[in-house]
Amino acid sequence: MTAAYARRLRTAAGWRALFRDQPVIPLMVLLAALVVVIEVVDPGIVSVEWASVIIKASVPLAILAACQTIAMLTGGIDLSVGAVASMTGFVTATMIHSPGGWVEGVVIALIAAALAGFVTGVGVGVFRVHPLIMTLGISFVVLGLANVWQLQNVQTGSGVPSELRTLGSSALFEVLPYSLVVFVPVMLLILLGLKRTGYGRLLYAIGDNPVAARLSGARSWQVLIVLYVISALLAGIAGLILSGYANTASVSLADSSVLPSIAAAVIGGTSIMGGRGGYSGSIVGALILTVLSALLIVMGLPEPSRQIVFGSIIVVMAAAYTRVTAES
Repeated sequence: MTAAYARRLRTAAGWRALFRDQPVIPLMVLLAALVVVIEVVDPGIVSVEWASVIIKASVPLAILAACQTIAMLTGGIDLSVGAVASMTGFVTATMIHSPGGWVEGVVIALIAAALAGFVTGVGVGVFRVHPLIMTLGISFVVLGLANVWQLQNVQTGSGVPSELRTLGSSALFEVLPYSLVVFVPVMLLILLGLKRTGYGRLLYAIGDNPVAARLSGARSWQVLIVLYVISALLAGIAGLILSGYANTASVSLADSSVLPSIAAAVIGGTSIMGGRGGYSGSIVGALILTVLSALLIVMGLPEPSRQIVFGSIIVVMAAAYTRVTAES
């Protein structure tokens, strides 16, 4: 750290610039502070095994946060991730005894997820339906179709394949979660895709100035269709891991993860107005929310209280980032 940079951090403007341009740094400090607090509240809880549990719990949330991150970069949002994730895990579980086994179930479920994403992309990109309305509507459609599938198969979907249980809830030597085998490649693809590819730059351009992007030759509708297909596939992958982690599958398994996924992206510095943000901050945001949830559980707070906390975080962080961005 240079002397000039250190002097800059002594001023309020310097901290605002750090908060705006490199949100991962203050977020890592916050994450470390939460770990210290939970150790103080429950001495001895922080350990290598505890860290493994936190990582296993945060992986599905981090993948769902990726859906929100890429959608928010264009000024949109994806409220259908919960329904799509639940549907994917549920369909896979109901096909565990089919001729093709769980692999066939995964393929069919991901194809269904991609189809839902395609319909969403067409609605948002071609017919200009607001992403909030379109993704909310698609979530109800997916939920309804999943219920129809459940009635047709007369199953609850509780028989999660052992492979998914291992992937979602087990760890190598009880330390390294197997879910990282899926998450690390997904993380690298998203990080490199946003920073090093033309498509990633188009996402930022459309969110920052859609008119200028259109005048420069970008076909926004094509970008948005691909965006929501990718988002749906990511949600499907998250649903598979989540069903393995929870050792159950239902048509509403991931519904409670929608709000935290939005919170993780917002905490990570992705602007809800579009054009600013990145996935690295969303990953740290998912870890922060997971540790915070663990802290609230240790303190004995119920799920409704955690939802209130997550909602408050979204409001406060969104207001903070909006103010910092405006001042820049």
